[in-house]
Amino acid sequence: MPSVFKKLYPFLKPYKLKFFWAAVSLVFTSVATLSLGQGLRVLVDLGFSNEETPEVNSTFTLDISAYTNYEKLAIAIAFLGAIGILIALGTFVRHYLVSWLGERISSDLRVEVYKHIIHMEPSYFEETSAGDIQSRILTDTTLLQTIVGSSFSIFLRNFLIFVLGIIWLFVTNPKLTSIVLVSVPLVVFPILIFGRKVRKLSKETQDKLAGIGSQVNESLFNIRTVQAFHQESYEKSKFNRFVEIAFNVSAYRILYRSFMIVIVITLVLAGISFMIWAGGIDVIEGRISSGELIAFSFYAIMVASSLGSVSEVIGELQRAAGATERLIELLQLEPKINSPINSKTIRVSSSTENPYSIKFSDVLFHYPSRPDRVTLDQLSLEIPAGKVTALVGPSGAGKSTIFDLIYRFHDPQSGSIQIGNVTIKDFSLEYLRSTLGLVPQEPNLFSGTVSENIRYGKLDASDDEVKAAAEASFSLDFINDLPSGFDSQLGENGVRLSGGQKQRLAIARAILKNPKILLLDEATSSLDSESEMFIQQALKELTKNRTTLMIAHRLSTVINADLIHVIENGKLVGSGTHDELLKANELYQKLARLQLFR
Repeated sequence: MPSVFKKLYPFLKPYKLKFFWAAVSLVFTSVATLSLGQGLRVLVDLGFSNEETPEVNSTFTLDISAYTNYEKLAIAIAFLGAIGILIALGTFVRHYLVSWLGERISSDLRVEVYKHIIHMEPSYFEETSAGDIQSRILTDTTLLQTIVGSSFSIFLRNFLIFVLGIIWLFVTNPKLTSIVLVSVPLVVFPILIFGRKVRKLSKETQDKLAGIGSQVNESLFNIRTVQAFHQESYEKSKFNRFVEIAFNVSAYRILYRSFMIVIVITLVLAGISFMIWAGGIDVIEGRISSGELIAFSFYAIMVASSLGSVSEVIGELQRAAGATERLIELLQLEPKINSPINSKTIRVSSSTENPYSIKFSDVLFHYPSRPDRVTLDQLSLEIPAGKVTALVGPSGAGKSTIFDLIYRFHDPQSGSIQIGNVTIKDFSLEYLRSTLGLVPQEPNLFSGTVSENIRYGKLDASDDEVKAAAEASFSLDFINDLPSGFDSQLGENGVRLSGGQKQRLAIARAILKNPKILLLDEATSSLDSESEMFIQQALKELTKNRTTLMIAHRLSTVINADLIHVIENGKLVGSGTHDELLKANELYQKLARLQLFR
């Protein structure tokens, strides 16, 4: 437990002053609460007595013999009232500050985790569910906020009451205190034993809840497929299994916590009962006053109840520990792909030609999730600067992987990739990716407006620039037909648009970015014949004097490319123009017969 809160200290450090005053108010309210015991002693010995106070061996004495019994009662009530007001004020300060800290720390942690995780390489997200990450960022931080803003302060408050209560008990009556303390080790032992198990089950519960989140996220994201195949019953059944697994783990955790609470309460009540019996004998024999016994009983009950509360809260703290460990795991992840300490840039002058050529040299690559399957096998090829180069070949040949490696979404196991005669590992990731513009085969849009999605290519673009990019991509007509034009909401992943419309917005985004190198992954695949013609014209202007690399599954889109590379099984098996490859390359001839000469 201390190690977990040690890990949270960096998030608490900026708010040390608030934490200090929260701690002061916590101590103040704990002391004030225990002071009620003396108020009760005064009330019983003086306020409720119509006789002289008997002579007893009392630790505390208060000489108010000159006052009447009514005045004594009023003094006792006023004393209790004053303590009550102090407790109320201290509780207000403590509750506000601690709750504020809980909200602030969980918000900061949520932001820090997201800031860290968004820089992880794509291969990480191939192995880790987005739903699991979402659960950690939202569910775990919400749990942590509840713990820091409530349960942790309750734990500290009860711990302070326990410690200070023991001190008051010793000061009030050492003999009776020894009776109470006999039960303390018996109470602490089950807390330690069961608490360890509760913590383990709490972390497991959070993991299972993350699995539920992943299942919901996946099924709803693919809702069209689910309903198209009429698999609602299957998805419901699968979801029920996830829920039942999470429930069973939670039930075990609740069972252990319940056992812990029962044992603690039983031992505590047994100790208090024995203490009251021994104290009652001392009152009967005149060794202590009735007020002292009441005060002592109050302290004993406070100590006992604080232990009981700790036994309940400890389960919540163990849940917090499990949630914190899951969040810290994300913060401790180290991206495998980073910018170099001393990065380089490509020098450009008005007197030089376009320097943005791309060169692959003996590149060997396999995906981390498929180490036994080589995707690019000692691939060497060149993409000349300022020209349009196409990659063709059967599915799975490695064409999209070439794009991933240029972007450094992955790094090859061996070989090198250069842009402008500089190895891309020598560029900062920010600089490298700022030179690239991508139009994917399946465009990814955000659930914002049309304008926001186009402006994603250049956040500071003016409205006129956004409109010009839309016009250049032949998107303006359908945008104007939308209910709110450029301010129309697109829904999640642009669900309110057709495939061709989404593709044109993705092209508009790339046009607005105006990159040095343009990567087109079959950019016209989702368009009808008329739109494809317009887009081809737009791309013809866009690719002028710009290094362009396109993946083409349809040879009709690459006939006019300056250079075509033919890829098969991760190897370069031919290069040339369309006419040259038709004459000399067997694979290209086969593809042409299937697509062009039918």
